[in-house]
Amino acid sequence: MNDGRRAVVQRPQSLEPLATHYCPGCGHGTAHKLVAQAIDELDLQEIAIGCAPVGCSAIMPRYFDVDMILGPHGRAPAVATGFKRALPEKIVFCYQGDGDMAAIGTAEIIHAAARGENITCFLINNAIYGMTGGQMAPTTLIDQVTTTTPLGRVKERAGSPLRMSEILATVDEAAYVERVSVDNPKNIRKAQKAVKKAFQYQMENRGFSMVEILSPCPTGWRMSPTDSRAWLVENLMEVFPLGLLKDKWEEQAT
Repeated sequence: MNDGRRAVVQRPQSLEPLATHYCPGCGHGTAHKLVAQAIDELDLQEIAIGCAPVGCSAIMPRYFDVDMILGPHGRAPAVATGFKRALPEKIVFCYQGDGDMAAIGTAEIIHAAARGENITCFLINNAIYGMTGGQMAPTTLIDQVTTTTPLGRVKERAGSPLRMSEILATVDEAAYVERVSVDNPKNIRKAQKAVKKAFQYQMENRGFSMVEILSPCPTGWRMSPTDSRAWLVENLMEVFPLGLLKDKWEEQAT
């Protein structure tokens, strides 16, 4: 505030007044807040429907004060598609982890984008299966140690990490794809703009939108919260660089 008074930061109305179960330093809490802030700012609380699958996000219906539904592992985009087609006046969003979207859910998300479904999807990428024990995920980095790759991921055996944003950006009917991070305040502000834009595109019937959010997983990475943020910047961002990958409407305007 310009008059010298301190700004008051309040819990978004779209979040329940509860402490989350997430580990200290986990990025899910921040990502939840960004989604809830956008819902509040766009006055969507009464018409929003969130679709969460199995994984760390499975408990998110406890925290959001909007209509929520749990889908089978990886099937959130299919569930969201059904809701949006049946109730086109609603604002429908998916919230998925990388193990969910990039493994069992790859077909669902790619074909939702290919059909140009007017839904909004959020991918929380922490390069690991955070909920089920820290196993290797499709996004796990080469040489990254996990509970199923104690000597590090080997490219010759497990292949290279999947970059879901780059894959979805090649789909003709995808309208908006951007990768952001929640590692520091500057990037969190950029992430908030991207989350809000993704919702706005759905409100304007512009088609499929997806925001990938790089998120630390201190417990899965076996690091302190501080070290996990440094590792995210030094390693995760090298493989998953931040930035706008596709904005179909801006491209058409130019």
